[in-house]
Amino acid sequence: MNNLKRIAILGSTGSIGIQALDVIRKNPGLFRIELLAARRSSKLLIEQAIEFTPNAVIVIEEQAYREVKLALENFPVKVFAGRGSMIEALAWDSVDMVLNALVGFAGLEPTLAALKAGKAVALANKESLVAGGHLVMKAAFEYHVPLLPVDSEHSAIFQCLSGENATVEKLILTASGGPFFNYTRQMLEHIGKEQALKHPTWDMGAKVTIDSATLMNKGLEVIEAFWLFGQPVSHIQVLVHPQSLIHSMVQFTDGSIKAQIGWPDMRLPIQYALSFPHRLAFPDAVRMDIKMFNSMQFFEPDMALFPCLGIAYEVIKKGGNTPCALNAANETAVSAFLEDKIRFTAIPGLIERVVNKVPFVSNPDFLQLRETHEEALALAQNLLKNN
Repeated sequence: MNNLKRIAILGSTGSIGIQALDVIRKNPGLFRIELLAARRSSKLLIEQAIEFTPNAVIVIEEQAYREVKLALENFPVKVFAGRGSMIEALAWDSVDMVLNALVGFAGLEPTLAALKAGKAVALANKESLVAGGHLVMKAAFEYHVPLLPVDSEHSAIFQCLSGENATVEKLILTASGGPFFNYTRQMLEHIGKEQALKHPTWDMGAKVTIDSATLMNKGLEVIEAFWLFGQPVSHIQVLVHPQSLIHSMVQFTDGSIKAQIGWPDMRLPIQYALSFPHRLAFPDAVRMDIKMFNSMQFFEPDMALFPCLGIAYEVIKKGGNTPCALNAANETAVSAFLEDKIRFTAIPGLIERVVNKVPFVSNPDFLQLRETHEEALALAQNLLKNN
């Protein structure tokens, strides 16, 4: 890689954003931060802006914007406020690639805007594909823009498919199983948020960590894989692999299986997406020892005990705006659990009730998806109040 790649990071203060900045910090001659965007986290955003001196910083929330603006007034960094400013900035000529690490449905509009502006997108916002996969893939195709997965599982599949001219028989998404894989139903009834936030292998934000505990994260990833790789749902399998060393696999029609294996470190798939089609050195990465293969285990997921995964499979089969409703219901259910409003085992029931109540739209545009999202959020809140 010789050309300096200018990066916009949306969600720079979250887990993925912080780790992406570490990758860029280690490769100053290859990447430059052009834009940082965050909802708030003003203290951290200020620190990032001072270290990386991007052309601009965008803050979504007004109060945090005033704090950031004041703190950076003596630095050569422009500061803007609001989602509209973020969408506009994605079209700047000075941006080569957008890393979308926003959380939730809020990431869909920036993904579409970046693709339509002709920017390569490194996608860590899985909700873009869950809620609006048909729109995202259409935009990537129409505007001839690379869409590079950042999720470790989808990065693994992408790497396994690279250079292949073969027919895929099966995509195998691996799951850690979360912290409660060996729990009984009775044990799950008494789970608290402190337990659920202790992931056994990955360092992630609170929302993704709870999704991993319910296996909804894997359900969302099944929907992502459906859109990214064009495989029917029946060809996408989930296996629980507690060691999280094999990040996913691809089986081809000759029976061969390719796997991407590595230490669980999100900086690796982030770096691969940012540097693609090149693979950069990463001296800090833990090197795999062949003896680790002796301890690898694989299990079928228990969809009766963790029904969120089965719900996601049914939702993508139905299609239309139903995955968008699922995503919104899950956001509300996870928030309610983290706020001690519902038990861990009540999460899938709330999601299923919302999904069944939202009117079906077979081929929704963005505005219809936004309406679906808002309607599903309202339905979920009403169900919580009347519970």
